[in-house]
Amino acid sequence: MPTPPFPYTPSSPTTPAPSRRVLNKVPEITAYFWIIKVLATTVGETFADFLTGTWGMTLNIAGLVVGALLVAVLAVQLRIRRYLAPVYWLAVVLISVMGTLVTDNLVDDHGVPLALTTTVFAVALTVTFVAWYRLERTLSIHSITSARREGFYWAAILFTFALGTAAGDLLAETLGLGYGLSVVVFAAAIGLVALAYRRLGLGAVVAFWAAYVLTRPLGASIGDLLSQSRADGGLGLGTTGTSILFLAAIAAVVVYLTVTRRDVEEAAADRLPALDVAAAQELEAGDDAAATVR
Repeated sequence: MPTPPFPYTPSSPTTPAPSRRVLNKVPEITAYFWIIKVLATTVGETFADFLTGTWGMTLNIAGLVVGALLVAVLAVQLRIRRYLAPVYWLAVVLISVMGTLVTDNLVDDHGVPLALTTTVFAVALTVTFVAWYRLERTLSIHSITSARREGFYWAAILFTFALGTAAGDLLAETLGLGYGLSVVVFAAAIGLVALAYRRLGLGAVVAFWAAYVLTRPLGASIGDLLSQSRADGGLGLGTTGTSILFLAAIAAVVVYLTVTRRDVEEAAADRLPALDVAAAQELEAGDDAAATVR
């Protein structure tokens, strides 16, 4: 099992390990998680440009199409009882595209400055975290085992993607860093978060969400660097070629994880919402019975 850059130790040292465990609704944080996350953020940038550039959709139409697909996939994700890699990562890819479209719509069609959109999405993400913690007393993704927690989780994911898009464009375009230098800056920032976590005592939850936000502009900068023309500071691969390449890479890793189940994580029952414990135990009992029949 690969060692994740930002592992968790969710149980407190004074709490005994519970005997009853259930499957979490999100993947375990391994190297595979971060690889797909960066690939998905790159696709979010390039595929959004593909829809509005190559296919000629307006930002409003593209947003409606992707939004409808996202709602459908999230409905499936919320209905299933456990983590399924294809459904989960399809939702992440669509959220990545949606985050780009929302930010581009605000900036390009409505003239909202990137500095303002960055601030607004940062505030929205902060409000989501505050409400999540006040109601659930945890921001750990190792206990996404109820509809309410999962709702907060996906809201936070959406705002991290929108925030990352705005912040990345702010650095690369408004501040003039360019795509290549932006990649270096965001990669270095992620390295500093990892260093702070491993050496300076930065909390696991803070480290995870900081890295999650930073991987968005990193992936978007990589996407722009690869897809944009050489005249605009890119490598000229185009949005179509870059999107196909990265979607194929995501599909390959997701198929591998679906077969091997190397990113399936269990969640401790003592971190389940009280009303969900009985349901979780009933689910496990059903799984045990099915295994006996087989």
